[in-house]
Amino acid sequence: MASERRRFADLITPWRHEDIPSAALAVATFVYHERRCNKRVRFVAEPVRAGRAGASNNPELTVSELSNAIKRSLEDNFGFVRLRGEISGYRGPHASGHCYFALKDDKAKIEAVIWRGVFQKLRFKPEEGLEVIATGKVTSYPGSSKYQIVVEALEPAGVGALMALLEERRRKLTAEGLFAEERKKPLPYLPRVVGIVTSPTGAVIRDMLHGFEERYPAHVIVWPVRVQGETSAKEVAAAIRGFNAITPGGPVPRPDVLIVARGGGSLEDLWGFNDEIVVRAAAESTIPLISAVGHETDWTLIDLAADARAPTPTKAAEWAVPKHGELVESIGDLALRLGKSVRRTIDAARTHLKAAARGLPRLEDLLALPRQRFDAVERRLARALAANTQAHGKRLARIEARFQPRLVGQLLDRDRQRLERAQRAGLTALARRTSTGRTRYERVAARHTPHALVQRVARLDERFINSSRRLTQAFAGRLVLERRALDAQAQMLASLSYQSVLKRGFAVVRDQDGRAVRSIAALAVDAHVGIELADGSAGARITAVEPSETKSIEPPKPRAAKRSGPEGQGSLF
Repeated sequence: MASERRRFADLITPWRHEDIPSAALAVATFVYHERRCNKRVRFVAEPVRAGRAGASNNPELTVSELSNAIKRSLEDNFGFVRLRGEISGYRGPHASGHCYFALKDDKAKIEAVIWRGVFQKLRFKPEEGLEVIATGKVTSYPGSSKYQIVVEALEPAGVGALMALLEERRRKLTAEGLFAEERKKPLPYLPRVVGIVTSPTGAVIRDMLHGFEERYPAHVIVWPVRVQGETSAKEVAAAIRGFNAITPGGPVPRPDVLIVARGGGSLEDLWGFNDEIVVRAAAESTIPLISAVGHETDWTLIDLAADARAPTPTKAAEWAVPKHGELVESIGDLALRLGKSVRRTIDAARTHLKAAARGLPRLEDLLALPRQRFDAVERRLARALAANTQAHGKRLARIEARFQPRLVGQLLDRDRQRLERAQRAGLTALARRTSTGRTRYERVAARHTPHALVQRVARLDERFINSSRRLTQAFAGRLVLERRALDAQAQMLASLSYQSVLKRGFAVVRDQDGRAVRSIAALAVDAHVGIELADGSAGARITAVEPSETKSIEPPKPRAAKRSGPEGQGSLF
C-alpha cells in the first residue's frame, strides 16, 4: 500500500506548478486494479498548495502531456475488465458508425464506446435500458478529460435480460404484422425438391435424410450454415433468401418447401434464431417454410414467422413429404373407387340410351313425309322450267327488234357531230386565252427593262449606306453615355466603400469567425481578433474590455420652412 502511495505521489508531481494560484487545490484520483487479489484500491492525493516550497523546481508539462500520461497509466495498470451495468443514453450508431453511451448502476456511471468494426460483429446490439455485461479496456479521452471503457464484447446480463429482450422484439415484430396468420402459406402435398437450412456436420441432417429415405425419395438440397455463434443469424437469413432467389428451370432446382432445422439447446444457443434479420427473412420467403428449431418445449421467433412449426427436425421431414406406403395405399383406394365410378357411369348411360331409343319413332315414319314433299316438288319443277324458257324467248324477240344496224348508225352520226362542235369551241377558247396572256406578258416586259432595275438597285444601295452611317453614329453616342454612367457609379462605389475609410486611418475588427465586431459586448478577455487596415491585416488578443458610457443623441429638430409672400409658400432655392 505504501509503495502504491509513493507511485501515486510521483504520478501527480507534475501538477504542482508555480503558475497555479495559491488558493487552488490539485486533487487527483487514481484507481489501481490489483490483479493478484482482484481488488480495487482507491487513493486520493492530499491537497497540494501551489505556493509550497520547492514547487518551482518541478518540470513544466503541457495539458496534452499530462492527459496522455494519465491515459497511459490507466491502460497499463487497469487492462481489460468485465463490467456489468445498465445501458443509458444510447441513441443508435453515430454517423461515423461508432456507438457512444454510458453504463450505470445505482451509484455510479462510466462512459462507453464501441468502434464501428466491433459493432458490426456484435451478436447483441445495445438497447436503451438493457442490463449487459461489457468486456473491454479502460482508457481515457484527453479531449474532455474523462475516462471510459472501449467495449470489445457485449452480452445480456442473465436469462432474465434475454427474455425481456426477446419479449420486446416479439411485440415489435407482431406490431409490424410479421406473425399474422393471413401471411402464412399452405405446405405443398408432394414436393419434388426440399431445401434444408442447417449444419452439415450435425446429427440433425442425418436424421432428416433417414426420414426422407423411409417416407418418400425427394430431391434434397442442403444449404450449410452455422446454427450457433455470432454469424449464425446472418448465415441463416442469407440461406433463406438464397433459396428464394433461385430461378425456376435453372441449373439448380428451386425448392418447393424449406426447412430450417437445429437440435435442442439453451436459450443462448438458440438465440441466433431470435435475431430480427432471420425473422424478417422467414416472413419474406415466398417458398413455404417449416421451422424445426430445438425440441418441442423450445420456441424461437422464427417459429412464429414460419408457415409451420415442427416440434423436432425429424417431424419436419415427416410433414414435408408423405409416407410411401400411405401413398401406395391411397392410390390403390383411389383406383378402386375410380373403377367402380366408371362402371356405374357406363351402366347409367346404357340404361338412359335404351330408354331414349324406345321413345324415338321408326325410320320409315321419319322419311315418309319428306319423300312425299320431294315428289310433289319434282312434278312442279318440270312445268316451271318450260314456262321460264318460253318467257325468256319472248323477251329476247322484243329486244332484237330495237337493235337494227340503221338505228345504230344514226346514234353514231349524232355523237360524231356533237364531238366536232365541242372541238371547235375548245379551239376558239384556247386562242382567246392565249391572246390575253400574250398581251399581259408584253405589258409586264415593257416595265422591267435593265435600265430601270439598275436605277432601283442604286437607290437601295444609297439608302443602305446612309442607314449604316447613322447606326454607327448612334452606337458610338450610346457607348459614350454608358461609359460616363459607369464611371460615375464607380466613383460612388469607391466613395461609399469601407476601404476608403480605412485609408483615412480607421480599422475593422473581426472575431475568430471572420464577422465584424460592432459592439464591445461581442468581445471577451483573452479572445483572439483580427484587425484589418488599409494595407494589410494583423492578429491581436483582447487583454481588457472597458465599455464606455452611452451618450444619448437627440435627433435634429426640423427647421421651419421660410415663408415668402402672403400665402407662406417656401422658396424653391
